[in-house]
Amino acid sequence: MPAAPYDGQCMHAAVTGIAVRAPARLHLGFLDLAGDLGRRFGSLGLAIDGIETSIRVTPAATWSACGPDSSRALAHAQSMARRFGLPAGLAIVVEGAIPPHAGLGSGTALALAVGVAQARLAGRDLALEEIAAALGRGGRSGIGMAAFRQGGVILDGGQGGADRPPPILARHGFPETWRVLLVLDAGFAGKHGAEELAAFGALPPFPSATAAELCRLVLMQALPALVEGDIDRFGAAITRLQAAVGDHFAPAQGGRFASARVAAALSWLQGEGIQGVGQSSWGPTGFALIGDPAQAERLAETARRRFDGLVFQVCRGRNRGAAIEER
Repeated sequence: MPAAPYDGQCMHAAVTGIAVRAPARLHLGFLDLAGDLGRRFGSLGLAIDGIETSIRVTPAATWSACGPDSSRALAHAQSMARRFGLPAGLAIVVEGAIPPHAGLGSGTALALAVGVAQARLAGRDLALEEIAAALGRGGRSGIGMAAFRQGGVILDGGQGGADRPPPILARHGFPETWRVLLVLDAGFAGKHGAEELAAFGALPPFPSATAAELCRLVLMQALPALVEGDIDRFGAAITRLQAAVGDHFAPAQGGRFASARVAAALSWLQGEGIQGVGQSSWGPTGFALIGDPAQAERLAETARRRFDGLVFQVCRGRNRGAAIEER
């Protein structure tokens, strides 16, 4: 699904400001939901091109914001001002926004885009970790922050005892010839906010043996296959990771995948020989990992004819972080 466009109805005076374009990300799965070694979660993720949040901020005497998701952007800016003593006034234009509650990291991308732009405009050298903490992001997973900072395929080490974001353990580029076929269900919202917290709290204990299997799977199959450009072995590892985590979350989301329509499309893609399929975060967005660009486009075109009510979008991986510039 393309980023929601800014409709041009609330333009501000041409004053030099800061523009930020932050990519969407896929959360490919958790490694260890048991946490009995002292760290919980651990995440594998991927930054993607083709869907992004794009904002522009300029100095102003008062607060204003317009465009999609502008109320949330304004709340972030006001929180930043209170937390760091920044000027109490800013004009924000959200020119495009990652669809919210779709499993694409919209909340973290918007928060970091606003916070980084605001800090730069005020001449403050704030670390990304400081901004994320102030805006309540990056506590459970480090994937969104790493996607903003550097893109690529990212592995984090989960939550430890310290009050800090999960450490990034590995980062690799996503092969230029590989594609991600997104399966989007605009009529379905994934769990978020209080509902998400309640769902995590109600989950049964995660077997330590399964966590051990998933850690081995990522370290000894997924990452080596990624480095060697083996889409089938990488995809098979992601599918196994998704199956284990999706089945654990099934009581909270009604099945391995949140959207039955997305689940049907992913099953069809597997029947077409695609090894790597899954759901990003709480969904409903599904994905398929495809090693050939032409094949990805053919499958997308066929899927559009077969599945009503879904959007199919072919994306590249994004091997760079957010774009930040004066404008």
